[in-house]
Amino acid sequence: MAITDIAARTAKPREKEYKLTDAYGLYLLVKPNGSKRWYLKYRYEGKESRIAFGAYPVVTLSKAREKRDEARALLADGISPAAQKETNKLEAIHDTLTFEKVARDWHATNKRWSEGHAIRVMRDLERNIFPAIGNWHIADLETKNLLVPLREVELSGRLDVASRLQQRITGIMRFAVQSGLISRNPAQDLAGAITTRKAVHRPALKLERLPELLNRLNSHRGRVLTGLAVRLTLYVFIRSSELRFARWEEIDFKKALWTIPAERVPIEGVKHSQRGSKMRTVHLVPLSSQALSLLEQIRDLNTKNDLVFPGDHHPHKPMSENTVNKALRSMGFDTQTEVCGHGFRAMACSALVESGLWSTDAVERQMSHQERNGVRAAYIHKAEHLEERRLMVQWWADYLDLNQERHTTPYEYAKVTKQNRS
Repeated sequence: MAITDIAARTAKPREKEYKLTDAYGLYLLVKPNGSKRWYLKYRYEGKESRIAFGAYPVVTLSKAREKRDEARALLADGISPAAQKETNKLEAIHDTLTFEKVARDWHATNKRWSEGHAIRVMRDLERNIFPAIGNWHIADLETKNLLVPLREVELSGRLDVASRLQQRITGIMRFAVQSGLISRNPAQDLAGAITTRKAVHRPALKLERLPELLNRLNSHRGRVLTGLAVRLTLYVFIRSSELRFARWEEIDFKKALWTIPAERVPIEGVKHSQRGSKMRTVHLVPLSSQALSLLEQIRDLNTKNDLVFPGDHHPHKPMSENTVNKALRSMGFDTQTEVCGHGFRAMACSALVESGLWSTDAVERQMSHQERNGVRAAYIHKAEHLEERRLMVQWWADYLDLNQERHTTPYEYAKVTKQNRS
């Protein structure tokens, strides 16, 4: 006899599981725990099999009979219902493999990113890429499809954003290859398709103009803390954000060492204040005696603040990113063509290299440059070259002092240094 809905609904559990049989192999299996599930018993290629249709009452009696009839139709065509069910499941999974789904899975695997960087990466994708190709199946995307949203960003003039997005797309499609979703990465052929912004080198004075710079700095009549900030930037030649967001807790006066963290505690209402070392690893900066003296003067002016360089109008916020360059302009320098705060780094690096006294690895570590070779990067990161760098920064500070009166080339001063050591 066929099952009735009342019989299915009122079936009580027993000590052992039992069946309520419907027509053409359909039955309801009642478990001792009270669960009820639909099954179809059938024969395929001479072997008895069964297929599950789901739990009652989620799957009603009428729905179970529909599934049974569909399975019988497949059997009539020589198709296994179980095999077809698996095929349908795989197709359903396949249909969900959109570019956006794969991109979000790729994003979740990047554990080395800071929280802020991860948010920016996803935001750029959501704004610029997903609206155009997010719903495309990952296997259907060709190079020309990937290029469409990149071209739109490029034409808007945001060349840096377009370049970063190209890198993201290439990484996502590489992830798809590595996950076995596609066999080839079509993003590789995007190379050279997007216009890149021409590198703009920050202006830096030739070293023969050091006496001019130092004399103008000595004559600076602006805010005292600003003048000290410019001078300290010249002596330690770290990046703007590394200097602006500095906290006193980072500076060890006894060890003459400034430890710039990978990331700082953000300051409420101050954009990017969480930035530490640009390379997102701890950067150790040995301090010359002159740099320590400058920091002591700064500390005397600023005894009640955690920030080394608080703003003039808002003492609990850091000085403006334009402070150093504004001071240089007040001294008569053109910060677009002659020198800017960042240009001090190039000046120091040039002098250190021209002296011939210091190893390339020590200079690169002091500059906090990113080594492109993976093996060397691991070596340089562990090998701080700290003792050589202590001598190096003191040499640079003494070289600056020497150039107060007249210019001496790094090579000439290096010869004097060698003679004094011998």
